Amino acid sequence: MELSTILPTIIADNELHARWLNTLSLMENTGARKISASEDPVTVTYIILKHAAEEHRHAFYLKKQIEKTGEGLCPTYSGEYLLAPSYSKYYLNQLDVDVCRYLKKELGLTGRALRFAAYLLVTYAIEVRADELYPVYQDALDAVGSKVNVKSIILEEEGHLEEMINQLKSFSPDWQYHAQKAVDIETGLFNDWVLELGNSLEN
Repeated sequence: MELSTILPTIIADNELHARWLNTLSLMENTGARKISASEDPVTVTYIILKHAAEEHRHAFYLKKQIEKTGEGLCPTYSGEYLLAPSYSKYYLNQLDVDVCRYLKKELGLTGRALRFAAYLLVTYAIEVRADELYPVYQDALDAVGSKVNVKSIILEEEGHLEEMINQLKSFSPDWQYHAQKAVDIETGLFNDWVLELGNSLEN
């Protein structure tokens, strides 16, 4: 099942659309919190702070977009206000766990070094996904003339991906190999998430 085939159904129903936006907001917020949790209190860099701040802004921006679908919809991240709530919360956490497991096994990393490496690889994989997901969503919005738009997020996510590549180049000469492993892990989890989204629309 492809996301592009699900989105028209979601966008056509204001309540579903609000829950979709809320789900994306939850995931952006989860990502921002994970970046903040990985920060070293002394050596945290400008780029990491910038990235965490922008992910939080994306979560807020998506929440604001919900207002364009109707009043009083999806006030919190409670399950009834999300699509595929359990898996939407599981997806990023599991990606973190699986990438950490890979780094421990392949590179023998622990502690601070493990947290930083996981931040790099998990965030890279998510930025690759965002670079695909948000344009597909924007195309679906444009096709029906929706008031909702995510163009500002698309621009910032493109910048994030470039920043992550620069950090990864400093991290390891084999960064592309390790980054691809993270992307492979994420792809499996994302495909499962899309299936769960489809199932939630049928129930």
